[in-house]
Amino acid sequence: MERILGLDVGDKWIGVAVSDDLLMMAQPVCTLERVSNKKTYEEIYEMILEYKVDTVVVGLPKNMNNTIGPQAEKVVKFSEKLKNKYKVEIVYIDERMTTLSAERVLIEGNVRRENRKKYVDKIAATYILQTHLDILRRNNA
Repeated sequence: MERILGLDVGDKWIGVAVSDDLLMMAQPVCTLERVSNKKTYEEIYEMILEYKVDTVVVGLPKNMNNTIGPQAEKVVKFSEKLKNKYKVEIVYIDERMTTLSAERVLIEGNVRRENRKKYVDKIAATYILQTHLDILRRNNA
């Protein structure tokens, strides 16, 4: 069975999450440092192959008034290249509150401030992917 990959795409870091085989739960995988686009695309492609992914859910950082700003345009450009390069379906999920939610989880878990950055992107990716999985489940109920 195919799994789904979730990405929280930033300028410096990309959080990665993957679904379980039943498409019920999102699990954090890692945070990729964007050293170069070539290397980043290759690392994502390795995960696409490893997890047998045909759909990638990407967090779209919309403005609070629901418009698409420069950051969201960068994310779309990155994602469209991923789609064309590896023939995966791209699904965008509004991610306006995911980083805040991820930060809150880390604070509640008593993770020290200096250590939070290591985890926040992959937890945000997990929120993004879980949102999509929940929508899929509701639509198939």
